[in-house]
Amino acid sequence: MNIEDLAHPPRARAAHQGDLFGPSLPGLAYGEAVLTAEEEREAIARMQSAGLTPFQFQQWEGKRLTRSFGWTYDFQTGRFAPGDPVPDWIEPLRARAAAFAELAPDALEQVLMIEYGVGAGIGWHKDRPVFEHVVGVSLGAPATMRFRRRKGDKFERASAELAPRSIYHLAGEIRDEWEHSIAAMGARRWSITFRSLR
Repeated sequence: MNIEDLAHPPRARAAHQGDLFGPSLPGLAYGEAVLTAEEEREAIARMQSAGLTPFQFQQWEGKRLTRSFGWTYDFQTGRFAPGDPVPDWIEPLRARAAAFAELAPDALEQVLMIEYGVGAGIGWHKDRPVFEHVVGVSLGAPATMRFRRRKGDKFERASAELAPRSIYHLAGEIRDEWEHSIAAMGARRWSITFRSLR
């Protein structure tokens, strides 16, 4: 099976959010084995030749490489603008991600590819308000995704392991009220994140 077969996914095991994430987190869905190991290898190879560049935030350069398609957000200027077209090879995976999130493929207008180097992660944040649904596919090393929401002078917290070849969907409360982050990893990881616009 190759990357073009992604529109016909292997059976993904959807997990109840409480099973993986401790407290119930409304708006969070998770599934495993959304790609085969062969598809994962091919997707990583495609990303490695997709022209990813170091992530820049003001004067700081992250330990990860990124590239956006469909729409881009410039963290230097705060500018949101149309970007390069989504590559043809990603279209079947976009269709699979959309089916998981119960959306039309065209609704996922932005694609963000990330390669995490050893020791890389992502700090606490919410995705930009212009985006609504967030659907992520994990490749390579497993990762810990953390969530937090302020409750008075403390934070309510939850976390979960994202297995290689897994998929998650953030919408509604978990998307809008909780911050999330990715803990630093000891091995290389890649992700493909699809977003819809509000």
